[in-house]
Amino acid sequence: MADETQETTNPSNEEPAKTLVRSPLRGELSRRSFFSTLAFGWATFAAASAGLLGAAGRFMFPNVLFEPPQEFKAGFPSEFAMGVDERFKATYGCWIVREPTGFFCLSTVCTHLGCTPNWLTADEKFKCPCHGSGFIMTGINIEGPAPRPLERYRIVLAEDGQILVDKNTKYQQEKGQWELDGSYLEYA
Repeated sequence: MADETQETTNPSNEEPAKTLVRSPLRGELSRRSFFSTLAFGWATFAAASAGLLGAAGRFMFPNVLFEPPQEFKAGFPSEFAMGVDERFKATYGCWIVREPTGFFCLSTVCTHLGCTPNWLTADEKFKCPCHGSGFIMTGINIEGPAPRPLERYRIVLAEDGQILVDKNTKYQQEKGQWELDGSYLEYA
């Protein structure tokens, strides 16, 4: 049995050379391709960060709704004819009405659901196209579902003699505010 368990001895006392076996999972990855992949990852991260930073910066400056000024000069009283003047309907959302004794300014917002009525010269009334509310020239509701008259805006003479309309101040007829100063501009 001594013959069966012979050990081979290496006279130089060196271990047998071991060979390195590479893992076949992904293939070769050189140093250059590693750094290329790393650089691509950082570039992607930097682009995403810049996008998020841009979105955060845009959030800090929200959209602003640019509205026409709530106070404006409409012109000199002599420039207005008797009746309803529709020059300011689209730009400022109001009608300036001239009567023999003075002026008042009506809102173009229907008191029913907020539509914009039209001035019908032949019928001498405001008629809302949405649900048929009707208002006479003074703004009083005469037909349809509108629950109350049109609102008036403050109207005064400015220092330079022009008509000054202030939409920040509203007057409601049902509250008795049409009798207050500023709701009617007396002018003969």
